[in-house]
Amino acid sequence: MSGNREQPLISVPQDVRFDDGVTLDSGRAFAPVTVRYETWGSLNRARSNGVLIVHAFSGDAHAAGYHPGGTLAGWWDNMIGPGKAFDTERYFVICSNVLGGCQGTTGPGSADPATGRPYGLSFPVVTVNDMVKVQKRLIDHLGIQRLLSVAGGSMGGMQALEWAVTYPDSIATAVVLASTSRLSAQGIAFDAVGRNAIMSDPLWNSGDYYDRQPPARGLAIARMLGHITYLSDESMGMKFGRKLQERSQFGFDFADQFAVESYLEHQGGKFVDRFDANSYIYLTKAMDYYDISERFGSLQAAFAQGAPRYLVISFTSDWLYPPYQSKEMVFAMMKAGKDVSYAELASPYGHDSFLLETERQAEIIAGFLESAYEEA
Repeated sequence: MSGNREQPLISVPQDVRFDDGVTLDSGRAFAPVTVRYETWGSLNRARSNGVLIVHAFSGDAHAAGYHPGGTLAGWWDNMIGPGKAFDTERYFVICSNVLGGCQGTTGPGSADPATGRPYGLSFPVVTVNDMVKVQKRLIDHLGIQRLLSVAGGSMGGMQALEWAVTYPDSIATAVVLASTSRLSAQGIAFDAVGRNAIMSDPLWNSGDYYDRQPPARGLAIARMLGHITYLSDESMGMKFGRKLQERSQFGFDFADQFAVESYLEHQGGKFVDRFDANSYIYLTKAMDYYDISERFGSLQAAFAQGAPRYLVISFTSDWLYPPYQSKEMVFAMMKAGKDVSYAELASPYGHDSFLLETERQAEIIAGFLESAYEEA
């Protein structure tokens, strides 16, 4: 399965503002809300070929292709495009930045209309369901009554599940990759340490740092910790081993740096350049709160009123959202009488497998979507 690389996808970021906003799970009416989104392909006459891609924690609306004159490909460019899993010659593909993010959609770094200054910690606590409420407003704005599919990995998988159980009549299928219906205690613990790294940075200033130096070191450390959870022991061993950076023998001093240390510092530094520390705090908290079994009484009860069809994919070396969590969802879907397909793919790349192991998962997703499209 391959796309036409001679004609790369070009997408132009678009914004839509909802002046009446949304009512959040906390009960607060929050307005206005601006949504940044991008689209690829064309909506058919029946408006039945819409596919919403929902991004993971550090993602954004730029899921595929290139911006005009840009050189940075979208984060899932190997999955979205002509002839790819999400075939833009057949489907109208949409991706938006989440509420609380920092890539164009309203978040803690956005200006509060009441003060003209960034919200900071006055921004309301948001949930995964709140993110999906805003996405539903966008889909309504685009004139789509029923999406062919909502698909995403990691935090994106949580959003796909939320679409399925909250708006079951508005989607035909949900594609959930490397995700969970609720974080484990270990997952919550990692998020807590990341937030503490940011909030312990002397420059954090209780979230009010937008007109001064940001808490870059705290955010970099949070990203370094998070990045470890996205990898696996095997993938780190394959890529780094115990190699030293720029030398072959120990110097027996604190200048010694292993290759894996240098890699993590590089990743932390890059992250600081594109992400807001407050968004890190808000989005990790939203993931911690997510638990559809608690909301509905059980997983089976949640999926009983959910979308008619599901595709769930997990990866053997994913220790952040291990396969047993996907299987728990699949069994609940089956008990609820849903049509569910499940694949556990062997991969050494840990949680990041859904971004890297695209060839095998693309074949599975393409077949699943094609079947749903023919039914639609």
